[in-house]
Amino acid sequence: MSEPPAAAELIMNFTNTVDLESGREELSTPAGLARWLADGGLVERSPDVTEADLRACLDLRTGMREALDDGGAPASPHRLALADAVLARLPVMVTLTAATAPPDGGRPPAVLVPSPDLTGVSRAVAQLAVAWAELVLTGQVRRLKRCAERRCGEVFWDTSRNHSRRWCSMQVCGNRAKARRHTARRAGTGSTG
Repeated sequence: MSEPPAAAELIMNFTNTVDLESGREELSTPAGLARWLADGGLVERSPDVTEADLRACLDLRTGMREALDDGGAPASPHRLALADAVLARLPVMVTLTAATAPPDGGRPPAVLVPSPDLTGVSRAVAQLAVAWAELVLTGQVRRLKRCAERRCGEVFWDTSRNHSRRWCSMQVCGNRAKARRHTARRAGTGSTG
């Protein structure tokens, strides 16, 4: 599978609303979050977003980014706990009625959906939780990674056969890492050139 599934696209779009290298932040204000939710089709029209909604989304995004493999240090338990606290407030349910019949004519699978009691921002964020759960349950979350180049940190879909890709772009981030290793080796051996 070279193309990411819809759930992975949604999580990539959400986690990449911050660009560590440039400092660009799409979710810097409640209005920015409202715009992103509407543009992403998670709400029908621009919702009323509170500072608490924004904080919850930022905590969830940080936790999701932290949970993704970047080939480096272990995830921060504190950041994961903040995201888990957001998820705990967003009930989702398994339903049989929302599932469509599979093409082979068999029984429809059960699907995970936001609780029907949720509306607005809470429902939209629960859709993010459902997408994350889908990736975890199918094992596809292994292909969703955070670039190992710390200055970058972009979340990408790993299309390599053995799930070993480390950088969002070998031409940019991969070359930076290789150049640093080369410089460090040369400095360590005392070579001048």
